[in-house]
Amino acid sequence: MSKARDVFNPANLITVARIAIAPVFLWALYIYFVPGEIVGWYLVAAFVLISATDGLDGAIARRRNIVTKLGKLLDPIADKVLIGGSFFVLSVLNVIPWWATIAILVREIGMTLYRLVVVKDKVIPASSSGKTKTVFQSIAIGYLISPLNTWLFNSGFDLGYGLIYGAVFLTWWSAIKYLKESY
Repeated sequence: MSKARDVFNPANLITVARIAIAPVFLWALYIYFVPGEIVGWYLVAAFVLISATDGLDGAIARRRNIVTKLGKLLDPIADKVLIGGSFFVLSVLNVIPWWATIAILVREIGMTLYRLVVVKDKVIPASSSGKTKTVFQSIAIGYLISPLNTWLFNSGFDLGYGLIYGAVFLTWWSAIKYLKESY
């Protein structure tokens, strides 16, 4: 297989498409989101569909034996664009506190830079703790976008804030595990 076909395989193209569509979703989230309104369900559906391509590209790459270094590098970047961008937009909209978004983005940007620095020596693929972190972050975002965040609000225990705290914890826990495993 030629180098060009290695790079432009179906799995990598799906990942690149996910990176390209994420800004469109983030724009729609910023423009159309209203807490507690039905439009939140449409935004959640779009978020889930875009997020689901994460599993699809990986499954295709593994099934067809077309896993590439580029794919291993771009896949986490695609997650960071969608998820980090969603945290950012939700903070702009005062749905998520800035401290949580900053804590998550510092880790995500730091790990991306670390990956880019060590890519000459080795590619660091997603680990189980990183995948768990991504799933938890996605659940938190989906819940906070959905009308459930407003409908189920309870001043005694806010599930949305519980999910935010859990996302921040798992984000940093996975970073520590990555660093320990890579040395």
